Amino acid sequence: MKKSLGTKTLLFPTPVLIVCSYDAKGVPNAMNVAWGGIACSEPPCVTVSIRDHRKTYENIMAKKAFTVNIPSEKYMKEADYFGIVSGRTEDKFKATGLTPVKSDLVDAPYIKEFPFVLECTLKETHKLGIHTQFIGEIKDIKVEESALNSKGFPDPEKMKAFMFDPGTSAYYATGKFLGQAFTVGKKK
Repeated sequence: MKKSLGTKTLLFPTPVLIVCSYDAKGVPNAMNVAWGGIACSEPPCVTVSIRDHRKTYENIMAKKAFTVNIPSEKYMKEADYFGIVSGRTEDKFKATGLTPVKSDLVDAPYIKEFPFVLECTLKETHKLGIHTQFIGEIKDIKVEESALNSKGFPDPEKMKAFMFDPGTSAYYATGKFLGQAFTVGKKK
């Protein structure tokens, strides 16, 4: 029997997404965003939802660009830090020792040490309540070569990405191979 939990912001798995942007003076900033995912296949788009009082909100509105970075387990503490402090009062890159890299395609930085990056231009915004949903058109995906499989695609086991549990505010590892999509279901 299932137990009703009521209306909550629970979805599993919830990715850990680090959104990077520049402010009006060109200072890089990074923010831990839990609400996001792929929004469209053609054109390829990703969505992230951010409250309007955040520095990242202001930056994206001004620059019309952002990157979505996926950290590996090795950088869990840094990723968490990006969600704890404000870019208005802290230089998050200086504090974490991570390296902002200027994208050559969009007006936003990405994080050198993280294995996976989406470079995006702002396509649309939607005010949903306390969050605004930013839809970014993906202009390029950059992945560390060491995190690719033999077919040239990201390998979850090599990336060592992790997920957020919004119910308990905890991080969990991901990456165990279970079966091939669009194949295992044919055995029914």
